[in-house]
Amino acid sequence: MKRLSELEPGNIGRIHSFEKNDLFLKLMEMGCVPGELIKVEQVAPLGDPISITVAGYNLSLRLDEAKNIFIEEEYLVDQE
Repeated sequence: MKRLSELEPGNIGRIHSFEKNDLFLKLMEMGCVPGELIKVEQVAPLGDPISITVAGYNLSLRLDEAKNIFIEEEYLVDQE
């Protein structure tokens, strides 16, 4: 298991859990719920913030927010 802040751009993970802090409800309201697939789309030139896709929409998160999301990295196989 790793933190969302450690996921490389283009990679996909499944939300597992959150750090126990005051950001928990805010993240849940934005669609970051356990079991949801999450993809890192882009990282800003200085590394903060990151752009993600979750629950069908794009979202920008600061690294300190992304560090609170624990994910299991998904390995998708191309179907050609």
